[in-house]
Amino acid sequence: MISVVFVCLGNICRSPMAELIFKKMVKDRGVDGMFEISSRGVSDEEEGNPVYPPAARVLREHGIEGSHTATRLTKRDVLNADYVLVMDSGNLFDVLRLTGGQCGDKVFKLCSFTSRPRDVADPWYTRDFERAYADICDGCAGFLDHVTGARRQ
Repeated sequence: MISVVFVCLGNICRSPMAELIFKKMVKDRGVDGMFEISSRGVSDEEEGNPVYPPAARVLREHGIEGSHTATRLTKRDVLNADYVLVMDSGNLFDVLRLTGGQCGDKVFKLCSFTSRPRDVADPWYTRDFERAYADICDGCAGFLDHVTGARRQ
């Protein structure tokens, strides 16, 4: 079983979107039994909250269902994961700081698995949840192809 943890700042927008998108993606490809998928935030300020309503709305509009409660990332989460996929450079720095620089070989920006590496747009500031959704889908597809050895068309 491959353990994947998606990480953003508060765990109410991008990382739960990635968690739910990736869960649907692996189910659609028939490989959901290969993965243990979760998401966390590097901050505790949203802990206990559900997915932010505009993010949940965009997911529903794309046929992605599921629930989520924000949880803060711990060093143990990182140590126990096979892959920690962060949304941006700030999250990358925070995860590496949390682990004292350990585990750098399993921490990646999600969109580093795409043909156009970049940070996932932060909809909290841009209000563009569709752009974040597109970035996350691109990153998840690239990551899934990487892990399963598939080639993108």
